[in-house]
Amino acid sequence: MNFGLDEEQRLIVETTRAFVEKELYPHELEIERTGHLPMELIKEVQAKAMAAGLYAANMPEEVGGAGLDTVSWLLYERELGRANYALHWTCVARPSNIMLAGTDEQKERYLYPCMRGETWDCLAMTEPGAGSDLRGMKATARQDGSDWVLNGTKHFISHADIAGFAIVFIATGEEETPRGKRKKITAFFVDKGTPGFAVRDGYRNVSHRGYTNSVLEFDDCRIPAEQVLGEVHKGFDVANSWLGATRLQVAATCLGRAERALGHAIDYAAQREQFGQQIGKFQGVSFKLADMATELKAAELLTFEAGWKYDQNTITDADMAMAKLKATEMLAFVADEAIQIHGGMGLMDELPLERIWRDARVERIWEGTSEIQRHIISRAMLRAVGG
Repeated sequence: MNFGLDEEQRLIVETTRAFVEKELYPHELEIERTGHLPMELIKEVQAKAMAAGLYAANMPEEVGGAGLDTVSWLLYERELGRANYALHWTCVARPSNIMLAGTDEQKERYLYPCMRGETWDCLAMTEPGAGSDLRGMKATARQDGSDWVLNGTKHFISHADIAGFAIVFIATGEEETPRGKRKKITAFFVDKGTPGFAVRDGYRNVSHRGYTNSVLEFDDCRIPAEQVLGEVHKGFDVANSWLGATRLQVAATCLGRAERALGHAIDYAAQREQFGQQIGKFQGVSFKLADMATELKAAELLTFEAGWKYDQNTITDADMAMAKLKATEMLAFVADEAIQIHGGMGLMDELPLERIWRDARVERIWEGTSEIQRHIISRAMLRAVGG
């Protein structure tokens, strides 16, 4: 593994960071204080992101994306992660690559409008009673002639309020296994405006202000068979084939926010004076900085090694779990210590630290909780010795 960046990767980092600092940072405070990301601002920044070649850069070249290798994509995500999440996720959108599993007709209808910035997708898996245990979902779809009829509720569905459609994972049957009955899951494209499909306001969230969540309700929602994504009863196969790297995306954006928090802490420790000297000269502060930098470096190495292994087709679930676990818990530590170094000023919204601290909390929950990541890692270790 080469730890150096090539010329193209350095350009990606420089271009993305410059865009974030010029086009995203100036809008952060307004969004943090209002909790609202206006559509006119979305469109303004979206146009600039497209002009800079940053929009939908996670996607392959053949569908209009940048065709980045995984390490380059993670470098890009790290830089975007420095900014308010609603701003970078919505305005510099990265359509879900699960749509690449669709038919040519489905790509024309759903993927390409997202690539052109005409709409957004949203993924609907989580239910009020089924979070980490997706096999426990209660929402169902039954076949009726050539149609499917969906019933049930999904919640915590990110940016569903502006999405033109949802990619919904829903139970379509059961099968017997040695451990008892198990739900069969199918993925469907469901257009907003379809009768029986309602999008309700979600919950007020302490993390990622301006980045909304919604409740999706299905009440005898009828959709045609051509809106099945992948094969019937094979929804998890589709998800596992295309969504694995989302945990690395979470890890990479956490790296960006942690770097920003550490940068503020270093600057403050070098400038702030107490008892006649810079506070960075006090061991109580300098050791904090050392621990923060070390934890950040460890998370960075795990994340980019996982990205490299992804491109070598040697990645394991445990690799991605370790990266996600370390980066999200590292961010919580770094954000908290950065505030401690700043004292009371760290909690004021003139600085981004209190936002980074709040935003860090959700990272240990979504895309698989820290407990789920530890389960994945330990299970891999035990299986290697027959456990």
